[in-house]
Amino acid sequence: MNIIIVGGGKVVHFLTKSFISKGYSVTIINEEKEYCKKLARMHKATIINGEGTRPYILEDAGIHYCDIVIALTRKDPDNLVVCQIAEKIYKVKKTFAIVNDPENIDIFKQLGVNTVISTANIISSLIEQKVASEEILNILPIEEGKLAIMEIEVYENYPIINKRFMDIDFPKDSLVGCIIRKEEAVIPRGDTTIEKGDKLIVLSLAKAQSEALKVVRGKVD
Repeated sequence: MNIIIVGGGKVVHFLTKSFISKGYSVTIINEEKEYCKKLARMHKATIINGEGTRPYILEDAGIHYCDIVIALTRKDPDNLVVCQIAEKIYKVKKTFAIVNDPENIDIFKQLGVNTVISTANIISSLIEQKVASEEILNILPIEEGKLAIMEIEVYENYPIINKRFMDIDFPKDSLVGCIIRKEEAVIPRGDTTIEKGDKLIVLSLAKAQSEALKVVRGKVD
């Protein structure tokens, strides 16, 4: 999974830390040179110093091979431009933008941005929840990434299909708090059986995330 993040701040730090821990390739674009140097010291990610609204900068960041673009700058127009360039010019399938003014949410959606989150509601709307991959629908780092909430959809080739919770060896530092099944919430018990299409709400310490994913999916990409 190749991810480009445009912007800066704590959200970028948390997202990068979470993505890298799962083996994803992360490239960060930021126009502040000193901040880029700081990011380079903190993360094993590709850091590009430049304006993310410029196509040639996005190309330097590898947008031709990108799966997800996340725009997190302080300027709503810039976030919109980044996502529109990614979608319309480079055909990136998944784009995510932050909006600092909640009134811009509908405008962003009308102009084709896949997912829009307002910073005014960042806690309740869970920005990291909206960063999606194919199986992991939502990711919310808590307490600077020490704890994560993941929403994982169960596919038919997963090894946990048709198994009871009591028969699944989840890591001790993780637990399934809820199952979303056909738009209904189910609190799992020991004899609850996992079905195809279930969405598991998994709470996990950072050190147990990869192992929890491996138990659910059979492997970690």
